[in-house]
Amino acid sequence: MPLHVIAPSPEHTVTTPNAVMAGLAAPSRGSTALSTWTVRMEPGAAGPEHSVDQEQVWTVTAGTLTVTAGEDTETVPAGRTVVLPAGVLRRIRAGAGEGAEALVAMPAGGLVTAAGQETRPLPWAV
Repeated sequence: MPLHVIAPSPEHTVTTPNAVMAGLAAPSRGSTALSTWTVRMEPGAAGPEHSVDQEQVWTVTAGTLTVTAGEDTETVPAGRTVVLPAGVLRRIRAGAGEGAEALVAMPAGGLVTAAGQETRPLPWAV
């Protein structure tokens, strides 16, 4: 298998009302087992309550995230990592004063389910 060097690109960047996700490694970009991406959230932004069918590992690289998974809530500062189990309802919120950035990894092929929406792949991770 050839070596793949991947740079963020506009074609693999998705902007939502809550965050900007820049896809890195993914099956469409040469990875067979893993998807990775960066997330940037503005101060106080919060993603929707949702679940993912794969474990995810979030390493906070700037700011602070407040992560709720099931009944647990943790504040995760830069330099720390949180492991989110598969299938657990979760919500991620950026710190109110500074926003946040993170690097996320999960097995390739993960699917997300949010309230009122159909299950779908994460577009930045395919």
